[in-house]
Amino acid sequence: MKRLFDILFSLIALTIFLIPMLAISIILKLIEKHPIIFRQERIGINGKKFEILKFQTMVNDIPSQTGKILRRTGIDELPQFFNVLKGDMSIVGPRALTRYDIERLGWNTTYYLQRWKVKPGISGFAQIYGGQHKKTSWFWDKKYSENASLPVDLIVILISFLMNILGKQRGRNLIWTKKSLR
Repeated sequence: MKRLFDILFSLIALTIFLIPMLAISIILKLIEKHPIIFRQERIGINGKKFEILKFQTMVNDIPSQTGKILRRTGIDELPQFFNVLKGDMSIVGPRALTRYDIERLGWNTTYYLQRWKVKPGISGFAQIYGGQHKKTSWFWDKKYSENASLPVDLIVILISFLMNILGKQRGRNLIWTKKSLR
């Protein structure tokens, strides 16, 4: 069921975002004059390697003008819908990590095996709640793997969509109000 949902949602998203993706591609290639797509090896389900796709937002380790906007809104991740169609990723799941990230975090032990039993996602708990710290990210990844379901995925997608419209930080500020912490 999840795979069918991932495919249908990706096809719809790619259809909806086709014109903006073409516009972004033209801006990156013709105006900013750098590659359109950034490719990087990531580790997926069961430790399988795959190549993640994103819009190129950095030039010589400096964010481009367009890149700043794409990253702030999360639009740089639209090409990942092709990763979902290919079967390497899901719409919702833990963040796709590099081998370096796994080594740096120390997540290469049997204690973290649960994390690798689900496909990484374009969005997920750690992405929307801002899990950049080792313990925070692991908490959210574990929480998702224990509670993964279509209703949970739909809530994550809705929050992610709002964050794309409002910007990541404003979206997080709405989620993490002082009331929600009581």
